[in-house]
Amino acid sequence: MKKILIAEDSPTVLGILKSVLENAGYGVVTASDGQEALNKANAEKPDLFILDLMLPKVDGYKVCGMLKFDRNFAATPVVILTARAGDADRETARDVKADEYVTKPFEPSELISKIKKLLKEE
Repeated sequence: MKKILIAEDSPTVLGILKSVLENAGYGVVTASDGQEALNKANAEKPDLFILDLMLPKVDGYKVCGMLKFDRNFAATPVVILTARAGDADRETARDVKADEYVTKPFEPSELISKIKKLLKEE
């Protein structure tokens, strides 16, 4: 079973994401801030990350950049899932090597499709 780490500080969004991913057959690890996400990344070794941008402690851009700079996670796909829909935000996400950028509110089937593509399950 593929494992996905979700870093999201909204308990409501986190619960929805967890349910959607588990129903699609994925194992889920959660973190409510950027530092917890980095700690759990090393402990859990997920197959894919879903990061909110506006996380407490360490924001999603920094988490993504740190993961992509780490040789253990450089090839691990990162999906940015955020309410920030501006071009500057998308460009910054590209700069830190995010693999996908999805805006909230999101369509669960679209998110699952992108995840399957990134994990080469399609």
